[in-house]
Amino acid sequence: MNEAVTDRLWHLHSLRVRYQETDQMGVVFHGNYLTWFEIGRTELVRHYGMSYRSIEKRGMLLPVIDLDCSYLSPARYDDLLIICTTIEQFSPIRMAFRSEVRRIREEEAVPSEWRGAEAPGELLVKGGTRHVWVNAEWRPSRLDKAIPELYERLKAAAR
Repeated sequence: MNEAVTDRLWHLHSLRVRYQETDQMGVVFHGNYLTWFEIGRTELVRHYGMSYRSIEKRGMLLPVIDLDCSYLSPARYDDLLIICTTIEQFSPIRMAFRSEVRRIREEEAVPSEWRGAEAPGELLVKGGTRHVWVNAEWRPSRLDKAIPELYERLKAAAR
């Protein structure tokens, strides 16, 4: 991932840690962060005009082909978190997202978008996922041909 980027457009989605997401040690179970990365991706795409359900109804799928995740500090029950997601790479066939989970204070107002090298809050987990667009037969497919209006919106967000 390109760490030198100084101006990113982050999509922010807040959530509160639920009791069932924690383990016996009182911290968030590590696998939940990958679920939260997916929530971030889903909400980013929805923010730019189309739900995953609508995309799938139009015959396109976006499976994960690679992921990475680094755990820096644990989240705990009842923490207020933001899932920060940005488009890191974009082409008609492939997409890569950068994701971060950050803890914020109760009094912090969180917009749906944030521009800057770093999103607000205390960084807990960072990582990313890489994807390829495929059709219903799981063959690589070009988003710009299948859903051109979504392609244009995501391309603009990736700049």
